[in-house]
Amino acid sequence: MVGHCFHRTRLAVGGENTFVATCDIAIADYVRSIDGQVVMTSADHDRATGRVAEVVSLLEADGGERIDAVAMVQGDEPLVAPETVQRALGCLDDPEVQIANVVYSSSDLAIIGDPNNVKVVVDRCGDALYFSRAAIPAAWNSESGFSALIQTGVIVFRREALLGFDELDESELERIESIDMNRVLEHGGRIRTLLSDVPLIGVDTPAELALVEGRLTDDPVYPLYAEQ
Repeated sequence: MVGHCFHRTRLAVGGENTFVATCDIAIADYVRSIDGQVVMTSADHDRATGRVAEVVSLLEADGGERIDAVAMVQGDEPLVAPETVQRALGCLDDPEVQIANVVYSSSDLAIIGDPNNVKVVVDRCGDALYFSRAAIPAAWNSESGFSALIQTGVIVFRREALLGFDELDESELERIESIDMNRVLEHGGRIRTLLSDVPLIGVDTPAELALVEGRLTDDPVYPLYAEQ
C-alpha cells in the first residue's frame, strides 16, 4: 500500500521531490528497495501532519534549501491519482490559501456513518467549517438526496502553515474527534477543500483493502509503475 502511494505521488511531483516519512525500519527498507527516498522521523508523533513538519525541518537543515509547499499523501490512499495531487498543489496559486484538503462527495449511508471516514462541512467558498467522525450534516429530517463530503489523506500546505501547525497546542476538538485539521480551525485558521472527481479509498479495514485490490485490476494509473 505504501508503494502505491509512493509511486503515484512520484508521478505527480517527480521522484526527486518525493519522500516517505516513517519511524519504522521495515517500511524504510521497503521504500529503499523500490528506489524511494526515506526520511526517518521521531516515533513520538500522534499526527501525520506533525511528522511531515519534522521532515521539512530535517530536509531544510540537511540541504539548506527552503521548501515552500508540501503535499502530504498519507500511506493509506493507494488509489490517489497523480492529477489529484497536482490539482491540490494548484490550490496554493491562490495567495489566500494556506492549506487545502482533498475531499469527495458520497451519498452512501454506510460510508457516511462509518467513523473511520472523516466528514467535513464547508462554507460557500469551500472552506472547511468543521471535521467530524459523526455523520455531518445530520440528515435528521430527510435522507432524500443527502450527501456528505469525506476527507481524504491528501492535504497540501504552505511552509509557514505546516510549521505553524506543529507549533500549536493540541486543541480540544482535535482530541475529541482525533482529527488534526480541527486544530487549525480551532486556532482560527482556514482550510480550503478541493472536491475530487472520483472517490478515494482510505484503507482502514480488510474489506476496504479487498475493494482497492479489485479496483487496481482496471486502474489507469497502475500500469505506469506496475513493473517497477
